[in-house]
Amino acid sequence: MIVITAPTGNIGRRLLSLLVEAAPARGEELRVVVRDPARLPEAVRGRVEVIAGSHGDAATVERAFTGADAVFWLVPPDASTTPEEAFSGFTRPAARAFAAHGVGHVVGVSALGRGTPQAAQAGLVTASLAMDDLIAGSGVAYRALASPSFFENLLEEADSIRENGVFTDTVAADRPAPLVAVVDIAATAAGLLLDRSWTGVGSVPVLGPQDLSPNDLARIMTEELGRPVRYQRQPLDELRSTLLGYGLNEAFVEGVVDMKRAKDQGLDSGVDRSPQAGPATGFAQWCAQTLKPAVLATPEAVDAH
Repeated sequence: MIVITAPTGNIGRRLLSLLVEAAPARGEELRVVVRDPARLPEAVRGRVEVIAGSHGDAATVERAFTGADAVFWLVPPDASTTPEEAFSGFTRPAARAFAAHGVGHVVGVSALGRGTPQAAQAGLVTASLAMDDLIAGSGVAYRALASPSFFENLLEEADSIRENGVFTDTVAADRPAPLVAVVDIAATAAGLLLDRSWTGVGSVPVLGPQDLSPNDLARIMTEELGRPVRYQRQPLDELRSTLLGYGLNEAFVEGVVDMKRAKDQGLDSGVDRSPQAGPATGFAQWCAQTLKPAVLATPEAVDAH
């Protein structure tokens, strides 16, 4: 029995799609924990057991992890609270339930940075690494998918790229760093959940095929989109003001700012790049398949979608 949390999110829905196809042949049953079962794709609803509720809720995870052999763990972003509460606070009921129900294996989505000089002051990443330690302390075999920033973050910039030919971030324009497509995180998770021959606690870097700077991204986007795209660096103070203007929790905003600062200082460059075990989607491929349709779509089509 494999339990999937956050099955309607960017990573979880791709993982669910992979497991629905592959799990039955392995004799694996699937169970999902979802706040709104109506958001599950109709094609999979009859092929999984559904537990309705939040996987941060003790009663929900008690039901969800009864009889479970493996769990995919992903904490949904919650900018209304502190980073510690958003990650470890949300995860504590699950960690107790892992131990109480003898869950053998857990695969969690986490972040790069462990062991780097920046790890202790990296805001949301520091909180994510503490969550990993909490899960590891429950006695399960645990693999943290140590991920850099996602290609998909650029989808939030699609309007700006379409209208102004500009995308923004806070890191230096010439700083290369790993980036990854969420589909590759899902595929790596599926492999670990289906072949549970691994033991102990460890992290699995999911890096994408190459390190790229914002200037590299701009060049590749220009080529793939057929229109000029340039990078505009945003000061951290401006990012802080913008996020606070949205009414987000002040400690959470500082967690975002600290994470961005740490990334600019090399947080994501602390692992040796070796051949990636799972698939590695290139940025040009991702641009052609995912970003280009979003940028070229009319605003009316985007709203309708």
